[in-house]
Formats: sequence, structure tokens, C-alpha cells
Amino acid sequence: MKKKMQVNRGVLIWSIMLLVLFFFAAVSQEPTTEKSKQELSYSEFLNQVRQDEVTQIKLQGQNLEGQLKNSTKFTTYIPNDANLIPLLEEHQVAMTVVPEETEENNFIAGLISWLPMILFLGFFLIMMRQMAASNGKALSFGKSRARLLNGKEKITFNDVAGIEEAKQELQEIVEFLKAPVKFQRLGGKIPKGVLLVGPPGTGKTLLARAIAGEAEVPFYSISGSDFVEMFVGVGASRVRDMFEQAKKTSPCIVFMDEIDAVGRHRGAGLGGGNDEREQTLNQLLVEMDGFETNCGIILIAATNRPDVLDPALLRPGRFDRQVVVNNPDLKGREAILKVHVRKVPLAPNVQLDVIARGTPGFSGADLANLVNEAALLAAHRNKTMVTMTEFEDAKDKVMMGAERRSLIMDENEKKMTAYHEAGHAIVSLHLPESDPLHKVTIIPRGRALGVTMQLPEKDKYSQSKTYLLSRLSILFAGRVAEEMIFGKEKVSTGASNDIQVATTIARKMVSEWGMSSLGPIAFEEPESDVFLGYSIAKRKNMADNTALQVDKEISGLINRAYKRTQDILKTNRNELETLAKGLIQYETLSGDEIQGLLKGKKIRHTEGKNSKLKPRHTVPEVA
Repeated sequence: MKKKMQVNRGVLIWSIMLLVLFFFAAVSQEPTTEKSKQELSYSEFLNQVRQDEVTQIKLQGQNLEGQLKNSTKFTTYIPNDANLIPLLEEHQVAMTVVPEETEENNFIAGLISWLPMILFLGFFLIMMRQMAASNGKALSFGKSRARLLNGKEKITFNDVAGIEEAKQELQEIVEFLKAPVKFQRLGGKIPKGVLLVGPPGTGKTLLARAIAGEAEVPFYSISGSDFVEMFVGVGASRVRDMFEQAKKTSPCIVFMDEIDAVGRHRGAGLGGGNDEREQTLNQLLVEMDGFETNCGIILIAATNRPDVLDPALLRPGRFDRQVVVNNPDLKGREAILKVHVRKVPLAPNVQLDVIARGTPGFSGADLANLVNEAALLAAHRNKTMVTMTEFEDAKDKVMMGAERRSLIMDENEKKMTAYHEAGHAIVSLHLPESDPLHKVTIIPRGRALGVTMQLPEKDKYSQSKTYLLSRLSILFAGRVAEEMIFGKEKVSTGASNDIQVATTIARKMVSEWGMSSLGPIAFEEPESDVFLGYSIAKRKNMADNTALQVDKEISGLINRAYKRTQDILKTNRNELETLAKGLIQYETLSGDEIQGLLKGKKIRHTEGKNSKLKPRHTVPEVA
């Protein structure tokens, strides 16, 4: 009622202002010049003419305006007098005759005279609307931006695959909201918060959308960034308003995506304890576990940075459950592929289990992108169904990058790339616990001039020292092959990324994993830099002599791996030459083709040698 009275008072004030403006406009439009003109009778006018006092006149119908010798202006009304014009000519009065005004002319003249006032009025109306809109925004500045879905989502748990454990825990939340008595009769309490933790693309937001589709309760969705503003107190106000809305519709679910935007560790920023983000976090903590119990409200949050969250946010009573949503395993990837190919016409030769085995480490988003790329390739090739060839080409594009056939390399650079990639491949074939060789290409892909791809036979959750040492030798094989064939002075910069990756592995083996003669001691530990927003490895405080020993161990691992690679390539130089020549000829070879080529078998292509203009889509066969 009070708000309505304020609105009416504002309308009344504006109405009074408009009336005042109309009054002044009407006063200003009155012809002030008319009052200064003298009105003469017709007889007086004739006498003035006969006395030669009239110098000029303007005749408009029966209205006459004139001027006397003393500059006095006058007006009069004349009858139909035929003797008037000769009399004026006789006394040499200057005459001007204008047509008589019509209603249309009067309307146009009035419109022109009122045009400034109309423009002025329009400007004020626009200002009023802007002020009203800004006033409304100011009043709603601290309101919550959470969107109420109310079962509009059509995604259910059947559309989520590969994360069965997470689905099971969230299914319990949905069941609790549907039948709380089933749990309360045994003394169970509804959890206040559920935190979804996992790498990007694993399906955390998709899980929340599935909950919205499964739960028959109101579902609010909001992002952590919606609370962050430059004005202190706005985010806290939005948190209060969000929980007030949720209380009115409880039981309900509130989903907050990217909670690390407001839930970062307090005291790590530049603003101390008074900045906007920390005030928002404080209010969120109070609402989740304060004096008022928010019965029936479950807060589900998602983040891929649990290490930067404030400890007070993670304790029981606030986020009672932390659900880890990791990348899917082999069975999970196959299930995810089945979900994404529901609307894709597949050829009979498509084997989803084979695709799943060839995509270790892929997240749900990566697999969705793989299926989409395969469908786009099939459409580009004017096919009616997506075949296994499109899936293989799409997998290569996703894992190695798109082919850059427009990049023209000269023969020397192409030859060096071929020997570089052949070195990686040959060493990988002669080392224990090495991942199987999948494909080698010297066609530029992404930012690389050539790629050697290895794929593990199964998912790996840990790595042995033997595997890591083999990995170091494989990484240095490209540089060693260049030195053997072209000499140390002719080596290229192509091994820069290999050297960087190898150095990182060797440093972790010594400093974090205890795989050196220094023993199982962690000389470095990963620390979360909350202010910068990412995890970095920092060296512990140690003596200078110890730091020197750590560096010597790292250098020793690298040098021994380098020497091991040299021995393998010197022993198998014939295989290196054979594979490099095969790469120069065919540009791309699969793992089976390389095995056959090294055994002396011939490679038969259906299209002959690859063209630089047309990409090859068929896979060569081993004779």
C-alpha cells in the first residue's frame, strides 16, 4: 500500500509539472505584437490616407494592416469598397496583398508554433520513463537472479551416463524430497548441501539439469558470478533474497554453478575481510547454518576448483556430501557414446566399444564433441550415415588437431619431420611398458608439424617407474634421430615441447614421487595459490646442498634416458630409415601398417599416394 501511495505521489508531481509547462507554453504563444498595434475605424483609416499619413499596407481578405509615417502600426477591417484601391494609388500607398488564410494553413501554422513544445514534452516523457526504469532497477539491485525451473527441464537421469556413483547419491536426494518420511522415521536428516567436484566437462551441470527433471519440487538455478558486484553488500543481499524465495517454495533445490566465484578462501584477496566477495561468502555461510534453519532447502553446488574453497564452507552441516564426478572409465565412455548417438544415423560398421577403447581420458564433453565432429564430417562428405571412418577421422582431429594441408613444407623440412616422428615410433616399439603405437603422421596438425600418437590398451590410474623412464626415452627420440641423420648443428626446434614435458616428468619423479637415489622424500609440494587462482608446485625450504642434489638427480634421469634412446636408435637404424622413407611416401601410417612395413610387407592404398590437395579418408591396408 505504501509503495502504491509513493507511485501515485510521483504521478501527481509529474502531472503538476506538465500543467505548469502547458501554462507557460500557452502564455508564450500569445501574439504579443498584436497588443502594440493601434486599431482604427474604417473612416479614420480613410482620413489618414487622404492626409498622406499612411505609407504602406498589407491586405489579407478584409483584414488590413498598415504603418503610418510616425512608424505607428495599425489594423482595421474594410468593407467591400471599390473606391479604396484607386484612393490608395492616388496617395501612393505601398500595397501588399496576401491570400486569405484557410483552415489547413491555420492548422499547419499552429502545428509549427507548437512544435518546440511538442519536442520538449516528448523529451520529458522519455526522461520520465528512464527515471522510472532506473528506479525499478535500483529497487531490484539486491534481488536474487536465481531462475525457477519448476520441472521445465526434460533431461532425466536416463540422459546421464558414465557417472553411476554420482547419480546414485543424487538419486537419494531426489527420493528424500519426494518421500521425506521414509528417512525421517529412522532419525535421518535431510542434507543441507551437496558439492559436485570434478574436472571441466565431466557432466556436473548436466547432473543438476537431470535433478531438475527428476525432482517434483521447485528447482532454482544460479551461477556464483551472479552474486559478484562492485558494490559491497549487494551479493549478500542477493543471497538473503535467494533463500527467502526458496523458503516460500520449500522443499526445493537450489543449484549454484561455479561456487568458487564466491566461495574462495577468505583473507586471500586484496580487500581483506571487507571486500564484496567475502561479505557474500559470509552471508552464504550464515544462511546454510545460522540461527534460522532452512528446512527443506538443499543447496547443490558445482566446482572444478575444490582446493580454493574456504574450509568453513566444506564442513559437515553445510556441504554434508562431496560427490566426485571424474572422467568416465571404459564402460562409462561407451555408455556416454550410446547417449549421444541416439539421434545420429550410424552405419553397421560402427563399433562404439572400439571408439571407447581408443579415447582414454576423454570427458563426457569430449565424447559429445567427438560424435558431433563425426556427424559433421559425414554431412560434408554427402553421406547418409556416419561410418567408422568418420569416427576415426574425428578422433584424430580432436586428439591431434585438424590437418593443415595448406601448409607447404619444403623437402628438407618434410624429411626432418619424417625422421623426427620415426624416431619416436621406433623407440616406443623397443621399450617395455610402452603404450601401443596408434598412428604416425607428418601432415601438420594443430600447432605441430608431425604427430606420433600412442594409445593405452586400458585405462591407467597409476604409472610405474619403468613406464615413466620409457616415456622419457620416447620423448627424446625425435631429437636423437635428428642428430643421427643431420648432425648436431642441424637439429631443429621441433623437440621443444618434448624437452619441456620430459623435464616436468623427471622433476616430479625426483621431487614428488620419490623415484630417485635421494629416497622417498617430497622436495616440492603443490600449493594452491588462492589469489592467482591455480595450483603451482613450490620447492620446500631446503639446504643449498640438498637443492643441488635434487637438480643433479633430475639431470641424471634425463641424461640416462637420452643415452638409452641413442643406443636404441643406433641399434635399429635400418628400421629408422625404413619408417622415415615410408612416412615421406605415405605421410600417415597406422600402428599396424608400421609393424608390417618394418617386417618388409608392402602397403597397398586404394587411392595411391596422398594428395596435398585432397585429404585421404580411407585407411591403407597391410598386404
